Amino acid sequence: MSNVPQHAPELRVAAQHLGRRRFLTVTGAAAALAFATNLPTAGTAAAAELDARKITNDPFTLGVASGDPLPESVLLWTRLAPTPYETGSGLPAERVEVRWELALDERFKRVVRRGTTTAHPEFNHSVHVEVDHLAPGRVYYYRFRTGSWVSETGRTRTAPAAGRHVPDLTLAAVSCQAYHDGYFTAYKHLAQDDVDVVFHLGDYLYEYAVTSVGGARKYTDRVLPDVFNRETVTLDDYRLRYALYKSDPDLRAAHAAHPFVVTWDDHETENNYADDTSENDDPPAEFLLRRASAYRAYWENQPLRRPQLPHGPDAQLYRRLGWGRLAQFDILDTRQYRTNQANGDGWKSPTPESEAASQTLPGFTQERWLTDGWRRSHALWNVVPQQVTFARRNNPAAGDTTLSMDSWDGYPASRERLLKGADAARVENLMVLTGDVHVSYAMDIKRDVDDPGSRTVGTEIVTTSITSGKDGSAKPSNWAGYLARNPHMKHYNGQRGYVTVNLGEREARADFKTVSAVTVPGAALTTAASFVTAVGDQGLRPA
Repeated sequence: MSNVPQHAPELRVAAQHLGRRRFLTVTGAAAALAFATNLPTAGTAAAAELDARKITNDPFTLGVASGDPLPESVLLWTRLAPTPYETGSGLPAERVEVRWELALDERFKRVVRRGTTTAHPEFNHSVHVEVDHLAPGRVYYYRFRTGSWVSETGRTRTAPAAGRHVPDLTLAAVSCQAYHDGYFTAYKHLAQDDVDVVFHLGDYLYEYAVTSVGGARKYTDRVLPDVFNRETVTLDDYRLRYALYKSDPDLRAAHAAHPFVVTWDDHETENNYADDTSENDDPPAEFLLRRASAYRAYWENQPLRRPQLPHGPDAQLYRRLGWGRLAQFDILDTRQYRTNQANGDGWKSPTPESEAASQTLPGFTQERWLTDGWRRSHALWNVVPQQVTFARRNNPAAGDTTLSMDSWDGYPASRERLLKGADAARVENLMVLTGDVHVSYAMDIKRDVDDPGSRTVGTEIVTTSITSGKDGSAKPSNWAGYLARNPHMKHYNGQRGYVTVNLGEREARADFKTVSAVTVPGAALTTAASFVTAVGDQGLRPA
């Protein structure tokens, strides 16, 4: 086990993408990234050590989390923040010793591992503890201590051993949680749901300003500081925004209840960015400095392992996890490596620009990584958690030929390469998990996206947002049009919530769960629809 910052090498501006990283040729901007190299190294005390007994306020205000379960290892996270809404979180620029425990029971009568790690100021006093040599397929409980303070208790689990027979797995998929659009009520329900692991598919936070009353939350019992009432640009901006989000009690409860597997979309940095191209066409050097800040704050505040540690404006977030012989999860990053959206982004009719073979959504390296992984997979289910809609999504207006240039419809050559790769690998049970669009869909993936009668090669389960879009409605105004123009679309709902998927040996079942409102707290949870797809016979039908 280790706390990643203690044993990580000095961060440096990555050089692995020299062909497309114009940023690296701009020495002024590269020098501005000097903050990324001022980090602790093995055997080096980068700052004085704080006597934890001097911490007078609860430092565990942002809760605890775990993530990326492996058969013999769990990743535990927390961040010390006695005053989370202030730059520095109320701690001096000094190291803090943090103790951790892992047990088989909630009362910690049967502690199986314990240790000490360090919260470094260079990483905003976050800790990432990788606990190894554990039993596969087991539930564990964990907590942290520093000084006289004890964190809340978290619950996590290890994955089943590789190659082991596993009868089923229940996952939840979530995305898009704009704080200013409402309460995280769906997370309160998810914390109480019986799931093995949660996949967060992006837009964990939004860069947009949050007013003193919390936007649509309309607080009457608190006033948020002015530091939130501006767009996030700097490292401190992103760190503070994570503090606002992670102090929410419902989000904290969900993290404490289940291990999370996270990937980002655009708003963790900036809306609809593509590689080094920003939404507003800022100079690449300037934007990549912002991206480096966003990526660093993301890693500091998420339960991520050592390989995901950013190097300046780069971080390898795509990765592969397994669940015995039952499932292989290929988690994608569709923002960092994509070519710029064709035709000026938005909903546009396809053109030679959007249909060019040079257009790629995950980048060519990640495309090959995914198809190579499929060829080597022995799992019954091959699941791809990612960000934007994969299946064709025809415009709901009759006669309108426009498609979303920000989704896979704007990168058809990239999608076709993956479908050919799935064919070559003989992937029979393919499932794509998607977020981004603030509605839920259940869609069949057709081998020929232009032919609704072509072979169904997989299914796409699109989760709605936690809050983004505010309350929404069960049948948005374009509901009938979408279903009429997309016969492969079996379900469409515009309310907030999440989806659970049970992967079994004979079929998978998706339950779309919604809340009636998010602009007021406490809404009840309803299952809006349920669908199944059979092993060896892909295609969604009502459960």
